[in-house]
Amino acid sequence: MDSVSDYYSATQLRSDRWSALREATTSISRESGGKPAAALKARINDLFESLALIEPYWAFPGMAAFDHMRRQFEHKNHDDLAFTVQRVTRALTTGAYRRRSIPLDREGPEDEDHNDEAMLSPEARAMSRPYFEVLIVDNVNDQQERWLKSNVSRMRRPEDPFHYEAVVVPSLEDALIAVLFNHNIQAIVVRPGLVLKSKNANEILTKYLSNASDSGELDAMLPENYGPELCRLIARVRPELDAYLVTERSVEDIAGLDLGICRRVFYNQEDFMELHLNILRGVAARNKTPFFTALVNYSKQPTGVFHAMPISRGKSITRSHWIQDMGAFYGPNIFLAETSATSGGLDSLLEPHGPIKEAQELASRAFGSKQTFFATNGTSTCNKIVVQAVVRPGDIVLVDRDCHKSHHYGMVLAGAEVVYLDSYPLNEYSMYGAVPLKEIKHQLLALKAAGKLDRVRMLLLTNCTFDGLVYNVERVMEECLAIKPDLVFLWDEAWFAFARFSPTYRQRTSMRTANNLRKRLRTDTHRAAYEAQQKVLADANDDDLLNTRLIAPPNARIRVYATQSTHKTLTSLRQGSMIHVNDQDFKGEVEQSFHEAYMTHTSTSPNYQIIASLDVGRRQVELEGFEFVQRQIEAAMSMRKAISSHPLLQKYFKVLTAGDMIPDQYRQSGVTSYFDNDQGWTDMWDCWEQDDFVLDATRVTLAVGGTGWDGDTFKNDVLMDKYGIQINKTSRNTVLFMTNIGTTRSSVAYLIEVLVEIANELDDLLDDASRMERLSFDKRVKNLTENYPPLPDFSRFHDAFRPDQITPEGDIRTAYYLSYEESNCDYLELTGSLKDALDAGQEVVSAGFIIPYPPGFPILVPGQVISQEILAFMLALDVNEIHGYRADLGLRVFTPEALAKLLASKPLKTAAE
Repeated sequence: MDSVSDYYSATQLRSDRWSALREATTSISRESGGKPAAALKARINDLFESLALIEPYWAFPGMAAFDHMRRQFEHKNHDDLAFTVQRVTRALTTGAYRRRSIPLDREGPEDEDHNDEAMLSPEARAMSRPYFEVLIVDNVNDQQERWLKSNVSRMRRPEDPFHYEAVVVPSLEDALIAVLFNHNIQAIVVRPGLVLKSKNANEILTKYLSNASDSGELDAMLPENYGPELCRLIARVRPELDAYLVTERSVEDIAGLDLGICRRVFYNQEDFMELHLNILRGVAARNKTPFFTALVNYSKQPTGVFHAMPISRGKSITRSHWIQDMGAFYGPNIFLAETSATSGGLDSLLEPHGPIKEAQELASRAFGSKQTFFATNGTSTCNKIVVQAVVRPGDIVLVDRDCHKSHHYGMVLAGAEVVYLDSYPLNEYSMYGAVPLKEIKHQLLALKAAGKLDRVRMLLLTNCTFDGLVYNVERVMEECLAIKPDLVFLWDEAWFAFARFSPTYRQRTSMRTANNLRKRLRTDTHRAAYEAQQKVLADANDDDLLNTRLIAPPNARIRVYATQSTHKTLTSLRQGSMIHVNDQDFKGEVEQSFHEAYMTHTSTSPNYQIIASLDVGRRQVELEGFEFVQRQIEAAMSMRKAISSHPLLQKYFKVLTAGDMIPDQYRQSGVTSYFDNDQGWTDMWDCWEQDDFVLDATRVTLAVGGTGWDGDTFKNDVLMDKYGIQINKTSRNTVLFMTNIGTTRSSVAYLIEVLVEIANELDDLLDDASRMERLSFDKRVKNLTENYPPLPDFSRFHDAFRPDQITPEGDIRTAYYLSYEESNCDYLELTGSLKDALDAGQEVVSAGFIIPYPPGFPILVPGQVISQEILAFMLALDVNEIHGYRADLGLRVFTPEALAKLLASKPLKTAAE
């Protein structure tokens, strides 16, 4: 049998164990006429032993049914066992147990195909009652457990909007394991009889438990605190759940405790109906979609439209003789819900007071912000809104140089003076990593020494990067606040919206970190640590500060903004995005300017379908985000394992690991790879808890240089044109596969099949190749894997766009608008006049943004001096798309006369001054 270490998660292990048990019991049933092989019997016994550790945490099939199957096996009722296991496996695979009771004996009704979940139409599924499970934590015997479940069952009524089943576990540890194993759990009832320790013990249970809690913390607990502490611990891993505490303690004892996700406390009573109603009410609160519901209701109203939009109610389509195909393709509902009206039960995105306002408040709760705002034209616009709202002309902003181009344009609009931060380069793969904390601290300390710290407004970083590099958000924020206590942070989490719903990933999200810091900075423990460090650092120089883990002052202001592309990683229509705010000074300082910036960039005719999809996407992640993100990570891990362990694929491909993409000094855990062929899976928790940078496992970067194809050719000519596989990003010799909450194991299997087919074709091609063809192939591979151009750092802004020569900030806005006057600009050819000018020692300055795809960020911005390294990199680029560059004319640059005139118009301070 496969080792537990072969599986990344318990849910994947459970699924495969049931499938294996179905195959084994089917085989033993067929051999029932003869004597079953001892090996087959031993395998079935091992599978039962393995599943016995997992099944107590799930309501279906339940331990009573599971024990019945084991007795069938022990009594050699092999035919009945095969039948029962077949029913269970099928119900688990299709989800049929969520819709109806599944008979597990031959005397029950037929399990017809048309009743299976997979066969139901979307309309039929939408009409059925959603199913979930309630975890009851109490150390009871079998009879008491049956009594508990019976009382819960009796409370259910036909008019209830949801259907649920109960799972009973005895201990605090079992409860923590259950909420991490079982994605169906939506509510927890904690009763006074629970104990601390689980009786179960095995490798995978230990791993899950260690990630949910600290063993020393558990051992130090007093028995009377088990219930409240469980509510608090579950809030760490699944904060979206509801907990209900049944206690025998007094109100006074409970009042001072942190009850985490506890929604209500019941005092020493057995009021099952009241508990039942509270459970339903709690789930209904997360299931609520105010704007989507309002839009559905609006679409059902008979309406006379004397307003904009002929397409409203579908009238311009149904009356047409030529565009009926559009109506047939989309169906009627989308047009019935299409309107410009803000009344009739709807709302205005620009001034929300009704269902949109409520939907945004629910999103704020789900993502852990203080305020959340919807956007219907993408995160590019969200970035500009935040920058324009927070940054004033002349403010200094520290910006990740290889961030999304919308940030660079946002700097232009805001009139910021920009200090660009260099990420560490990954020259071998023609991509950048992320910005080291020392680089950020160095720039802040330099600005402080120059007396400019009061003008520093914002730090802008991408978390996570396109390639999956994730910052240690808490450490970055705390150390920066130690230097600049009111610094504003903008975290571009366009590709990281899903992270909130994974216990491992959540700890590196900006909203979670902001909430944690707000609490921690107020504690006496933190104040004492800060005061002790200040004494140590009383005479510290900049080198000391750079090499010290700085502690933020207790009076630091937590001012955090996050922009997220909901449509990229969660369920939303294209361009559906959110802005999350956790800014202590938002109400007093930013709210009005934010409102104006929002008005500036938001359409007065926003798409209601996008807003509704944001509302529904929020509902989904609050109720099943944990499950979907878990499956997303599992799919990516399966992909990593399949490619890394396949001997044929290893000849031409390599999955880049954390060790490949993060230098050793930024990986304090020492973890180099999430999967190793010899040792199996590495637990991500340790590195996500402590390393400076971690790698998002859901992004699989595949080095393809060994195929002789560059990344762009492999993407377009091979994957897309030949196999219909879509990917987003490439570099010179890599392609990026991004899993999402819609990725299935079948999709992963298809990709592996395609890669194996490509590898086989390359084998055949090389077997038949002539000597010259082989030499040509080897030359292409060497060019892609060894002869890579070094990535250039940001050079500097020209002195005409700098306030002084002391610190590196530049006025990108002046440079941007200077290029509007054609007489200020000229064009230089890369291999001709530009190279000659640089060789002659002339300063040549870019007049615009130069953005090659890939890598997809500006390698030149307006006002930047063009260095020899940048020119060499541009000459080495073998991409077809470079925004801002005209192949027929060359690179657009400022004339020396324009620069001289601007330079003469302003004094420039030197370092000596």
